[in-house]
Amino acid sequence: MLLQKLTDGDCRAQDTVNQTRGNVIEYEGKSVTIVTLSCNYRASSENIYLYWYKQHSNQAPQYLLYKGARLYSMVKDIPDERFKSTTSRNSTQLTIPSLTIADTAIYYCALRDAQ
Repeated sequence: MLLQKLTDGDCRAQDTVNQTRGNVIEYEGKSVTIVTLSCNYRASSENIYLYWYKQHSNQAPQYLLYKGARLYSMVKDIPDERFKSTTSRNSTQLTIPSLTIADTAIYYCALRDAQ
């Protein structure tokens, strides 16, 4: 899935987001499933916010979190601490531990220039 630049900021033609397939880890003999979703991005700015949204069937996307990258790597807003996010210079990951049926949705990542 690709969701580019849900933003109030500038949109630059060279900025891109590419969402890759997620990884599912199941532990044998335990009812714990961990999912990690990834997005690779290319951005001209050093002031980056990366957002994650989830969308249930026939509903609008719901905000999950944002995490800064590059010069903004210490900035974050993660209302539900069950979700974890990491960022690097060119990628972001969303980790959902202890997956439940309520987590069944389409997940999107988005990029925004912080300036």
